[in-house]
Amino acid sequence: MSGGGSDDGVVIIGAGHGGSQAAISLRQEGYDGPITLVGNEPEFPYHRPPLSKAFLKGSDDRLQPLRGDAVYADNAIDYRPGTAVRAIDLAGRRCLLDEGVLPFRTLILATGARPRRLAIAGAEREGIFTLRTAADARRIKSHMVSAAHAVIVGGGFIGLEVAATMAALGKRVTVLELGDRLLARAISPAVSGHVLARLTALGVDVRLGAEVAAFAGHAHVRAVTTRSGERILADIVVIGIGAEPDVALAATAGIHVDCGVVVDDHLRTSAENVFAIGDCARFPHWQTGGYVRLESVQNATDQARHVAHVILGATSPYAAVPWFWSDIADMKLQMVGLPSRADRQLVAGDSHSNAFSVYHFRGDDLVAIDSVNRPADHMLGRRMLATGYRPTDHDILSGRLGEAFRQWTAASASAADLREVR
Repeated sequence: MSGGGSDDGVVIIGAGHGGSQAAISLRQEGYDGPITLVGNEPEFPYHRPPLSKAFLKGSDDRLQPLRGDAVYADNAIDYRPGTAVRAIDLAGRRCLLDEGVLPFRTLILATGARPRRLAIAGAEREGIFTLRTAADARRIKSHMVSAAHAVIVGGGFIGLEVAATMAALGKRVTVLELGDRLLARAISPAVSGHVLARLTALGVDVRLGAEVAAFAGHAHVRAVTTRSGERILADIVVIGIGAEPDVALAATAGIHVDCGVVVDDHLRTSAENVFAIGDCARFPHWQTGGYVRLESVQNATDQARHVAHVILGATSPYAAVPWFWSDIADMKLQMVGLPSRADRQLVAGDSHSNAFSVYHFRGDDLVAIDSVNRPADHMLGRRMLATGYRPTDHDILSGRLGEAFRQWTAASASAADLREVR
């Protein structure tokens, strides 16, 4: 199935988790037209989450591939590594490259996001890094060998993963977070406080409400100064203050952009036969009722699978349950759902044993769960949110939530069978 007549096929810009999955999913779903996957990095697509953890600790620079290199050729996917798309010509249905053009009938934007940078004095000094790509990770890894003092700017997932990794490698680590708690945009205050306590116990110096004023030194950074006048020694600085969606190609081409490439619930952009997925896409979310942009491997790969179905004729909207994870020191954080509209929380488990979950509710509706070293809670949460199940406080706190959900599922199935018979 080609998805429509003879054409120039599908071109995918971006070879991260989403772009790679889109190419594979198209083939798996029966698309037999040309597929070209364009990546601006020299490597084959690889897992990005380990870059801030296992890769920095490892004795070599090998990446974890998303799939074997031969998979692309075996599935007739034309992979173009180290290739930059300079512009998109919508009228001519082609991508303009440094050398030549790449025609398309259908275009998928999987351009991801770029790390935010600090525009302050000394930001150009050597020894200051952001982390997004394998090249970034290799530079950090090489530089931190001789570093004794590390400063991490930003208390988000990337910053805290790097902080924990460097502390485990014997570095003196300071985290500077502008807000009043860690991971404030992603998790509950209870989990934020727990993460702070565990990192502090590891020797990480976490300073909240700390605004960076400048990076001191000559050619190389030697210290970080804050607005309050503090001066923290630094042989290496990693900035992890979030990311901006990479929308430059879309915006220049005239595609609607607003805090991301704006798409509908089928992931279509404002341009005909042009889709956007992953970190760069801003889409209507079934849970919040508004537009969101999510930065996660799960969202990128789920949207990739969905867009393959849409290209091949599917009409269902994108409605995956969002979930996220992060490994920080001895904590596996797993989040499911979006807690922004919650009006109450319920804690189950024991933070002293480093294993608990926070259930977020809006009224009686479960909207999200944050878990620390409780993977069973997370997996059950994904199923509950997908089905709209409303757990009771008693079932959560008594430990019988799994049994209650199984009983409800069985009863719902029986009721559906009865309706069919009637």
